[in-house]
Amino acid sequence: MIGGLVLAAGGSSRFGGRPKQLAELDGRPLLEHVLMAMEASPLDRVAVVLGSHADEVRDGVPLHGAEAVICDDWSAGMGASLRAGVAALDGCEAVAVALGDQPRLSAAAVARVVAQRGADELAVRATYDGVPGHPVLLERTLLTRVGELQGDAGARELLHGVPIREVSCDGLGSPDDVDTPEALAALQDLPVR
Repeated sequence: MIGGLVLAAGGSSRFGGRPKQLAELDGRPLLEHVLMAMEASPLDRVAVVLGSHADEVRDGVPLHGAEAVICDDWSAGMGASLRAGVAALDGCEAVAVALGDQPRLSAAAVARVVAQRGADELAVRATYDGVPGHPVLLERTLLTRVGELQGDAGARELLHGVPIREVSCDGLGSPDDVDTPEALAALQDLPVR
């Protein structure tokens, strides 16, 4: 069973005090775009980790079949969110991790990463123009090490020194994330790929 995990627990500190998960892009909440891509991907289960403004986000964003996981210690950093999400997806042989503030993530990129699972690599990572991005698929061996993460360390910390397959996802959506209202405005001007 392959799981999908969307990390969306952050406090949106650079977004002017309002939850960026609810900011609109193309008439939908920002987070909904990522959840739609995950739903359309070859994943068996999807969980979305919420933290700051969890009730407001859960009520304001259609989850498209994803299970909402509340991370009470979200302010401790991305490591806490990743632990909560991986725990909710216990039993999965691998998990594709995406970020809730990357609304141009495409289902095709998720599918390509999942399809490139190999016997030797412990992770598969999307690249865009040669730059590593998301999604990142973590095999069970790495999932068991998530408990070691501290603070704002995310999956990147797990990838040091392990066999990784990098998969070009050029032309399959965009890795651009939205941290500020200005970044959202710039993304609204870009065509959907």
